[in-house]
Amino acid sequence: MSDMAGTQERQYGADNENTTLVFNDEDNIEDMYLTFGLGVEEYGIGIGYVTEVVGMQRIMEVPDVPAFIKGVINLRGKVIPVMDVRIRFGMSVKDYTERTVIIVLDIDNVLIGLVVDHVSEVLEIPESHIDRPTQFGGDSNSVIRGFGKQADKVAIMLDIQRMVSDQAIDLRKALESARNNA
Repeated sequence: MSDMAGTQERQYGADNENTTLVFNDEDNIEDMYLTFGLGVEEYGIGIGYVTEVVGMQRIMEVPDVPAFIKGVINLRGKVIPVMDVRIRFGMSVKDYTERTVIIVLDIDNVLIGLVVDHVSEVLEIPESHIDRPTQFGGDSNSVIRGFGKQADKVAIMLDIQRMVSDQAIDLRKALESARNNA
């Protein structure tokens, strides 16, 4: 990501190809969401957290972590914990396909990868078009931030900080500590 003369670039892609999207100052990045699919449902996460989308690669398993933490990847020399979102949500396990990707997020300067079935698109969804989960019986500790509507599309908007939980962040810190002490 770079910031040159009021623009921001972010890389997205699959099958080991990256696509760069450029956001200008007139784009309201706070209303931009990367949507992805799990099964037949669409989910959205704030584009501000997304650093890139990469194709599937070897995930090294790590013992004594929650089942939804698949392990870690080495992405250009950085060790990144990877969470399988299907397992995190209690969905059935599915074999990875050529469309399966890892969305790399930066949450408070900690990189975390999310394995999803596929990436859909970047949508602009103003805050006024997001219905709160409390309208649908949502729990205040839920990972669901709301339901975003754009034209005929609806995406389940996720509270990404709540979703990755301290477990994934603690895993990243433990890995860094182990690497520094080696």
